[in-house]
Amino acid sequence: MEVNLNRVDYLQVGVTSQKTMRLLPASGRRTTQKVVIGDQDGVVTCFGIKKGEAVPVFKTLPGQKVSRLELGGAVGTPQEKIFISAGSEVRGFTKKGKQFLSFESNLMESIRALYVSGADLFLCASYIYNHYCDCKDQDYYLSSDKNNDIICLPVEKVDNITPILACQDRVLRVLKGSDLLYKVEVPGVPKVLALHNGNGGDSGEELIYGTSDGKIGLVQVTKSSPIHRWEISNEKKRGGALCVDYYDILGDGVRELLIGRDDGMVEVYGFDNNNEPVLRYEHALSESITSIQGGCVGKEGYDEVLTATYTGWVMALTTEPVQREPGPCDDVKISQDMQNKIMNMRVELDQLQLKVLQEREKYHQSAHSSGAVSAMPVFNVNDKFILNCDDASYSLTLEVQTAIDNVLLQSDVPIDLLDVDKNSAVVSFSGCDAENGNFLLATYRCQANTTRLELKIRSIEGQHGTLQAYITPRLQPKTCRVHQYQIKPLSLHQRTYVIDHNRPVNSLTLTGQFSFAEIHSWVVFCVPEVPDKVPVGDSVTFYFQNTFLDTQLECTYRKGEGTFKSDNISTISILKDVLTKEATKRKINLNISYDVNEESVNYTLKLIHPKLEHQLLLAKKVQLIDALKELQVYEGNMDFLIPEYRSILEEADSLLEEFKKQPAHLERLYGMITDLFIDKFKFKGTNVKTKVPLLLEILDNYDPNSLAAFFDSA
Repeated sequence: MEVNLNRVDYLQVGVTSQKTMRLLPASGRRTTQKVVIGDQDGVVTCFGIKKGEAVPVFKTLPGQKVSRLELGGAVGTPQEKIFISAGSEVRGFTKKGKQFLSFESNLMESIRALYVSGADLFLCASYIYNHYCDCKDQDYYLSSDKNNDIICLPVEKVDNITPILACQDRVLRVLKGSDLLYKVEVPGVPKVLALHNGNGGDSGEELIYGTSDGKIGLVQVTKSSPIHRWEISNEKKRGGALCVDYYDILGDGVRELLIGRDDGMVEVYGFDNNNEPVLRYEHALSESITSIQGGCVGKEGYDEVLTATYTGWVMALTTEPVQREPGPCDDVKISQDMQNKIMNMRVELDQLQLKVLQEREKYHQSAHSSGAVSAMPVFNVNDKFILNCDDASYSLTLEVQTAIDNVLLQSDVPIDLLDVDKNSAVVSFSGCDAENGNFLLATYRCQANTTRLELKIRSIEGQHGTLQAYITPRLQPKTCRVHQYQIKPLSLHQRTYVIDHNRPVNSLTLTGQFSFAEIHSWVVFCVPEVPDKVPVGDSVTFYFQNTFLDTQLECTYRKGEGTFKSDNISTISILKDVLTKEATKRKINLNISYDVNEESVNYTLKLIHPKLEHQLLLAKKVQLIDALKELQVYEGNMDFLIPEYRSILEEADSLLEEFKKQPAHLERLYGMITDLFIDKFKFKGTNVKTKVPLLLEILDNYDPNSLAAFFDSA
């Protein structure tokens, strides 16, 4: 069934956080619903739509920013009571705006996630989970990594209360009381949770999760172990999932899955005969979708997908046919109501333009007067810096509540900037003084009305430092905000829970007079995705995988001792150098021992082989394209060419696109092989840097057997 939805804008509030907009239940059959939304100014706004205009129901005074908004009520009754979290407080409002609850939790920090089920209230701070019943403390749990979202299985379908936490370390934690029942590993950092079909499915145990790298999955949370039903991979490289909902937008009696992403993409998935999701509709907005819900808001009888964006716009994709103004050759008639609406909007626009001119003139006059003080405008920046496991690159997303003028990137560590298809900004590079630690200076100039910018970078393992982004919006007077992002020594490693213990590994062991907290801080400095909080217990083990080479790293440490194992000797070498420097800074003496496995070097070369072979072949093909195209111009008919050359001509565009997307990819592989060669002999006490030119010559005429023989004989 074809879906045809039209966009309509309703209202703009302040900057919004994730999951802060809901639709109140309809008061009667086929009647329109009221919208309630909270923003970062602390204002809760409830409004309805009459004759296409937003009519307020109630609006609260400003306060602390609203981090979550949920609906609640007695189990089995319409969920029409409004609950918001602001700071460490939870407040409740009736649908008319009367406050009936002001509950100050015992959390020492702001609430990050909120869920309401009957008289039960579930709260999450960064690491702490609390369960309250009738505002009385019931259960408590301390997570080992940050909590992103929380949900509870429906108590009317499941016997006992079963909260599920979505945590930063790529797991869902299923709780029973104050205890961990079990963990559910998911293929990304889970950012949002929702009940399947809005009610947990037939069993009440089915749960939808969305990850920061854009994957969506369905898992059944049974009493003993999880059952993974299906997963939507992010093949189109869309943004992370921030909000999900279920609603029958197609009108076929089956609820569709609605997804809002942080790159502004709205997706509608239907389900086939096997209950597998199938994409039915998509629509691109220019801002992050912080909330999404299906319902009927604008006009009775017309369903719509209602969204709230980061900058506070409440807009919908409605099934109502759009009415357009007639062109010179059209005989379309516009209703009197629509004509009046257009006239009122034009009058309002003229008044706003006049008011802007008056205020601008007033500001300029006061700025030139003696004793005038120019106030710097305050603006919010919504940023995200995550590692993409698919192409071993970092995605940096910057979103501002107003239009961006330019973004300046500066780095004291060598990095590559990669092309992003959806990025329309113009980039220019400035000269850098690498000797003084300045390796990158790039400026992105944005087009008008651009509020979101996405960048991709690739770092080099072993070189660590800071990437700084200077964000300048189109505001007067000119102001700028600086955000810093750490490039870690093992920046391309990603947290995992399963590794191959049969691989040949090299090990590094450190002993000394250091505390558990000190060695944990060193690991946090070296590797991404390690929680800042010191783990509970006497010791801890973390597993990592290199997203570029697929090599592994195992870190096990406790007070006074740490052991690191990897099948890549370069990883061990980087850790040895960095950890030694960190210990020296704190004047801690370390006893260092290591065990090098010769087989691990050949194993790593085998992992590199297919990537290197592909890049060499790609580079060779790209070099031939210009000559073959020139030959095609002169000869016309290319049937005399061998099939390999004809294939290169046919695939020329895709080959050039792949080569453009991966700048310096071949040089990066050469560098990794060179580091592997140097590190192998460094642990033997031999300096082989003079043999690097010979190694590069062998790589230019690549043969895996010759390369392995050179590593063995050098």
